[in-house]
Amino acid sequence: MIRPDNTLERVYVYRHPVDMRKAIHGLVVLVESVLCLDPFSLQLFVFCNRRRDILKMVWRERNGFCLWQKRLQKERFKWPLHLDGEVITLTGQQLNWLLDGYDLSVMKPHRSLRYRSVL
Repeated sequence: MIRPDNTLERVYVYRHPVDMRKAIHGLVVLVESVLCLDPFSLQLFVFCNRRRDILKMVWRERNGFCLWQKRLQKERFKWPLHLDGEVITLTGQQLNWLLDGYDLSVMKPHRSLRYRSVL
């Protein structure tokens, strides 16, 4: 399983919905032009779609950009809309809680889903 490290000190979360057809280049352009942050800073940048069922993360390693995506089947990410600003700063632990379905304002996860087949 691939997950962000809990020891990350700073993760940038863009609060507004993003078109999930964007790939690495489109998200990196968004980081630089809209968020006014440096995409080459070796930081993690997180984006979500309008329905809050798809999340993408982009970051730079020493020789290129990486893209990670998670799609939920039934639930929605508890996106931190209660905080101010276009960009929210989280820790790695808080990001993993968000990925697990926790509402960061009340620390309550969504239910776990069990399936036997994808068909």
